[in-house]
Amino acid sequence: MPRGAEAEERAALHLQAAGLKLLARNWRCRFGEIDLILRDAATLVFVEVRARGRGDYGGAAASITAGKRTRLQRAAAAYLAHSQHHGPCRFDAVLIDGERLTWLRGAFDARD
Repeated sequence: MPRGAEAEERAALHLQAAGLKLLARNWRCRFGEIDLILRDAATLVFVEVRARGRGDYGGAAASITAGKRTRLQRAAAAYLAHSQHHGPCRFDAVLIDGERLTWLRGAFDARD
């Protein structure tokens, strides 16, 4: 299994162990790909999984650029346009730096 697929599998297992229900993997549209889509109670969760072997250059977190966030938000809007979901949504990130896994809920919320 390629490294990206391993990271996504590890992230999916971690989130499912926390009680989220996996709905889709690698959902694609013309705007890009959403790594994982899960349900957390009534909330639809779009998850970006980023993995780095080492923490150099900011690690996995630094690889989620503003452009990447925009593409994910557009892809999520496309998913919602074709789904029956009418409740809350959020964007999470699962960051894997070496063996360390960090789950950031609401990763794209304004933090300033």
